[in-house]
Amino acid sequence: MSKRFSHVLNVIAEDARFAANRLREFGAPDWLSHGRAFDLPFSEAALDAARGIAGDVNVVACAGRRKMLLVADMDSTIIGCECLDELADQAGLKPQVAAITGRAMRGEIEFAPALRQRVALLKGLPLAALERTWRERVRLNPGARSLVATMKGHGARTLLVSGGFTWFTARVAAEAGFDEDRANVLLDDGAALTGAVREPVLGREAKLQALESEAARLGIDPADALAVGDGANDLDMIRRAGLGVAFHAKPVVAEAAAARIGCGDLRSLLYLQGYRDEEIVDA
Repeated sequence: MSKRFSHVLNVIAEDARFAANRLREFGAPDWLSHGRAFDLPFSEAALDAARGIAGDVNVVACAGRRKMLLVADMDSTIIGCECLDELADQAGLKPQVAAITGRAMRGEIEFAPALRQRVALLKGLPLAALERTWRERVRLNPGARSLVATMKGHGARTLLVSGGFTWFTARVAAEAGFDEDRANVLLDDGAALTGAVREPVLGREAKLQALESEAARLGIDPADALAVGDGANDLDMIRRAGLGVAFHAKPVVAEAAAARIGCGDLRSLLYLQGYRDEEIVDA
C-alpha cells in the first residue's frame, strides 16, 4: 500500500476487525498485525469515519516511513513510572514532588527550575534508595524491547534521552537495548544525595539538540527520525522529528504531536512505521 499512496490511515485497536468492518467502504485493510493493526488508503472521509473508534488512528506519510533514528524519553514512556517521584516516595515526599512533576510535564512551569526544586527536596536521601527504587519500582513498558530491537535490526540508531538521571537511564538503556543514553547527573557525597544536580540541566532544548546532533552525525535528516515522549519537555524533539509521537501523553503534547498513541503499547510505534508482526523482534 505504501508504494501506491502518499499517506495511509493507520489504525491500531484491540478489536481492529470491528474497526476494519466499520471502514470497509474505504478499501480492504492491509493487515500489519491480524486483529490488531492495519493500514487503509488515506482520505478525509475515511478519517472522519474513523473518529470514535476505540483505538489509535493516525495519518502517516508513506515516504521514508521507516525511521533510521529513534530518540525516546524514558519516564512514563519507555518505563512506566517517574523515577524522581519514586525516589521522593522513599523520602516520604512523593505528593509534594509529584505535584511539581505534573505541572512541569503539563508545561505550566519551566522544566529546569522544577527539576532543581524537586532534587533539593531529596537532600540527604541515602544512595541505597536509588538501588531500591530501581529494583522495586522501575519496569519497562510493554513493547519497549521489541521496539528497540526491531528498529536496530533494520539499521536504526537508538537513543534514550531523559530529563531524569543517568543512574537510571544507564540501567534502562541496557535492559531495553538502546545504543546510548543521555540524562542529568545527580550529585552525591558518597553516601547520600546532596540535593543538587550537575549543571547545565538537560531539558527540552537539550533533547532537541540530541536529536539534531545525532541525525547530523549519522548523515541523515531529522525527517528520518522518530521521537517519542509524554511531557512538555519532549515537545521540541517531537515537532522536529519526521515522526513525532505523543505516547500516553499530557494533553499539551497530544495536541501538538503529529501522531498519538493513547491506547496501544510501544509496539504501536512499529506499526506506525509499517512493520508487520513477522518483522517484529519478540524481545
